[in-house]
Amino acid sequence: MASLKGFQSIFVLAVFATAAWMVRAGDPDILTDFIVPIHTNFTDGNLFTYTGMRGIFIDNPPPNFKVTKASMAEFPVLNGQSVSMAVLQFPSGAVNPPHTHPRSAELLFLVEGSLEVGFIDTTNKLYVQKLQVGDMFVFPKGLVHYQYNADGKYPATAFSGFGSANAGTVSVPVTLFGTDISDGILAKAFKTDVATVQKLKAGLAPKP
Repeated sequence: MASLKGFQSIFVLAVFATAAWMVRAGDPDILTDFIVPIHTNFTDGNLFTYTGMRGIFIDNPPPNFKVTKASMAEFPVLNGQSVSMAVLQFPSGAVNPPHTHPRSAELLFLVEGSLEVGFIDTTNKLYVQKLQVGDMFVFPKGLVHYQYNADGKYPATAFSGFGSANAGTVSVPVTLFGTDISDGILAKAFKTDVATVQKLKAGLAPKP
């Protein structure tokens, strides 16, 4: 009986520890209605208004894939609100390369054109879908995913919502081949040669 009670106590502690970890894994709760950004002396409706997306639907479509974000970095009053968003603009043939958001799932809503989207789960299974205007698709938190406009003529536009004020973006190609991981390690990891790794790195180098 004593051992059973001991097991129950350990189980309860484990449940509480897991719950505490889950709370820490998301945006922390705040104890006020909102957090006033530093160096802000006056609060009114302007504090809660973000104008950084004005004009993006009036200007000509961008020549390359473009993300316009409204996260805590661009819109500081989102701090503590556990929400942010982005507008994704895809010219014909454009791709948003494989990437992850470590702090949030992503809910994508297609408003123009068509997109092929997909993500890979932790068993390496690929889930792919072809989206049309009005469709929504969820990318689970932390999983590698991509979007691709395969249409040869028309652009595509989508809105993405996140359950974090700072979801974060980790680009798989840039993280692997655009940082300081040695060419030799990458060559061994991908079972290729250093020359191939260097070609990949050169392709990701910023344009002068």
